[in-house]
Amino acid sequence: MDSILKKYAKLLVEYCLEIKEGEKLYIDASTAAEPLVREVYRAAYEAGGIVEYQLRFSEEKKIKYASAKGEQLDHVPILYKKAMEEFDAYLAIRAPHNLVENHSLDKEKSKRYSKAAKPTHDLYFQRTASGSLKRSLCQYPTHASAQMAGLSLEEYSHFVYNACRLFDEDPKASWLEVRENQQHIVDYLNQVDQVQYISPYTDIKFSVKGRKWINSDGRTNMPSGEVFTGPIEDSVNGHVYFSYPSIYSSNTVQGIKLKVKDGQVVSWEAEQGQELLDEIFEYPGARYFGEVAIGTNYNIQRATRNILFDEKIGGTIHMAVGQSYLQTGANNQSPIHWDMITDMKDGGQILADGKLIYENGKFLI
Repeated sequence: MDSILKKYAKLLVEYCLEIKEGEKLYIDASTAAEPLVREVYRAAYEAGGIVEYQLRFSEEKKIKYASAKGEQLDHVPILYKKAMEEFDAYLAIRAPHNLVENHSLDKEKSKRYSKAAKPTHDLYFQRTASGSLKRSLCQYPTHASAQMAGLSLEEYSHFVYNACRLFDEDPKASWLEVRENQQHIVDYLNQVDQVQYISPYTDIKFSVKGRKWINSDGRTNMPSGEVFTGPIEDSVNGHVYFSYPSIYSSNTVQGIKLKVKDGQVVSWEAEQGQELLDEIFEYPGARYFGEVAIGTNYNIQRATRNILFDEKIGGTIHMAVGQSYLQTGANNQSPIHWDMITDMKDGGQILADGKLIYENGKFLI
């Protein structure tokens, strides 16, 4: 375990965040991730960095919303706010104690805090888009995530580390190879206007003219393995069925069907979780798409109800309703960004300006 965590920390510090002498790194994790935080802390200082961190404890948010009131709900954590304003790098380590502990939060209190935190939230998107804040999101295996995935902790740990290529002799070299392989796909798509996703229950078309496709090569997410952009907001038309479960705050919505006209989701239904889906589309900007993407990590071949991994499944596409990534040139704004995934390995196709470039889960270009 010590060996794999040292390897993991080295990859995060040297490849994902590229920490340099004097750079300030902010780590946001839970107390469950202490073994990985310790190794990242060590690796970052060895690289010449300066580290601050926050370790969240079990049921922290639940206690806050049960007890806080009034102006207490308007307080944005000082160190987090300062990090978003001034630090050079941000590492979020997902390591949940309990994935359903926040299901009964007071929604009005949550909305009030979200409103107070919005300027800091917006600054985060602006700085990550400009590159002035280097950012990476990763996973530390916990029993909660393993249970959500339907795996033992040992099985889940192997899944996580394999997806991150940590069993390779040189993980950094492996991810550099991913970067090179995906770059020609991105270069091709950056010359395209119309893209169409087709599968047995999907036929949806959109324009990406002038938008920037991003080569997600493991730096901003570990693991990664996808190419993505934001569609022209009012160009999306057709219908789409998402075959994988969509998870929002650990709640499952299954079998989502959307109809879209001139960019806006005009009707929606779900085989499971209709009430939550109805709630999501009440948020500002949620009826427009902020992202369209293609998963390319073939080390991931099963859903684990964790979007960090599920959206990267090799042979899938996903679309996110809500907030755009500004670095793509897209401009939809929303307090949410919710990815929905569908399998393309059984008859799925992608057309670019009418040309077949992808079939049955594989690129043809």
